[in-house]
Amino acid sequence: MTPAAGAPFPWAVMLIAAPLLTGTLAFCWRRAGPALGGGTALLIPALAAGLLHQVLAAGPQRYALGGWTGELGPNLYADGLSVLMLAMTALVGALVTFSARGYYRQGESGTLFWPLWLLLWAALNALFLAADAFNLYVTLELLALSAVPLAALPGGPALGAALRYLLTSLLGSLCYLLGVGLLYAAFATVDLELLGRAMVPIPAAKVALALMTVGLLLKTALFPLHFWLPPAHANAPAPVSAALSALVVKASFYLLVRLWFQVFPGVAIPALANLLGALGAAAVLWGSLQACRQERLKLLVAYSTVAQLGYLFLLFPLAQGPTAYTAWSGAMLFAVSHAFGKSAMFLTAGSVMHAAGHDRLAGLAGLGRQLTMPLVVFALAAVGIIGLPPSGGFMAKWLLLNAALVQGQWWWVVVMAAGSLLAATYVIRVLVLAFRDEPNPTVCHPVPATMQWSALTLALLAFGLGLLAGYPVGLLEIGAPVGGAVLNWGHP
Repeated sequence: MTPAAGAPFPWAVMLIAAPLLTGTLAFCWRRAGPALGGGTALLIPALAAGLLHQVLAAGPQRYALGGWTGELGPNLYADGLSVLMLAMTALVGALVTFSARGYYRQGESGTLFWPLWLLLWAALNALFLAADAFNLYVTLELLALSAVPLAALPGGPALGAALRYLLTSLLGSLCYLLGVGLLYAAFATVDLELLGRAMVPIPAAKVALALMTVGLLLKTALFPLHFWLPPAHANAPAPVSAALSALVVKASFYLLVRLWFQVFPGVAIPALANLLGALGAAAVLWGSLQACRQERLKLLVAYSTVAQLGYLFLLFPLAQGPTAYTAWSGAMLFAVSHAFGKSAMFLTAGSVMHAAGHDRLAGLAGLGRQLTMPLVVFALAAVGIIGLPPSGGFMAKWLLLNAALVQGQWWWVVVMAAGSLLAATYVIRVLVLAFRDEPNPTVCHPVPATMQWSALTLALLAFGLGLLAGYPVGLLEIGAPVGGAVLNWGHP
């Protein structure tokens, strides 16, 4: 490993090596899984903080692994966006780990959850740091090979949902790999920076863009390619559902953003950007309406994920001209806010299932007093999902609204307003059912404290992120592929 100038300690390498090592040890020594997971959960945030400090002090960092340089070198790269994604993953991953220690108790702690979870964490970190298209493919495959078995752990209906997830993920990976092959044949490199410099709108580049975009849309579950997400997320164990919704789908979105703005900015035409925005708008409306119709809490939260992912794709039509950085920072802030809020909601759903033995909404009637803590967490997390102040979701939507209004594209404003109203509808429905008077409510079992406090911490992060939004927005400026400043409508 050859560090770049100004990077004396290889924080980026350690972020990949640490969970990879502990995950391998957890495969070999099953009983140590919870201890290895807990140690990793304490270590990774510290490593992410070290890389964050390094990037803030010296700017984007690049590492040439194994001494390789040039067109085929397996490089790592860290800028403001990748560090923000790594910090998000570190916080969510740590709290999901602590929750899982309560979820998988005693005999259950020897399951395959711990090694698979730690290897998934390593794959996420590697994806956010990889600097070439082929190694990004490798990390995508490692991510799928960890996520699918995790989703299948409960057996029963989860097996069918995981199989659908696997086949969809493989198809997406194949499309992406075909695009990588076309790029290498046309430009003799897979390094993202070199590809961006050499890129010209030749037919091979256009076909590669189309293939890679479709493949990553399948993995991100953008409407109408979302068919695999609700059953996979709803039937997985609660800690797995939280990780899949908060982190795994964000990885493919992150890669799509990298490609569009770093590699293909001269190839992607505005019509394609508007198409992605239209699909995002359809996802917001369709996913929200489906969430309103669900009779299971985890399915409701899963369809809410389909809807919330749609907001991210409003970035593509709005990141044009003077509003580019406003839309850029709004979409990335939304990704972080959603990760905190949605992981809290899935962990809360796990607490409800642990306490009541099911997650049927009709069966939760009158349980508000017994499940006060989980329902408070659900409500706090929902503030960010709806987009109410002072949450990170509010600030992210405010930035996207400003970008839309400055450009005069009012139709995106209508979509965001409708999505917020529909989100409020399905959240209020859950809370009203839980707190209504019921003569003979079900008696609930106690929920482990680690499950409740982990979810509460994530909900508080989502709730209060808007108060600290200036820090991630400023961080995103480091190495950003778009220019400009944050604009306010009426004050450009």
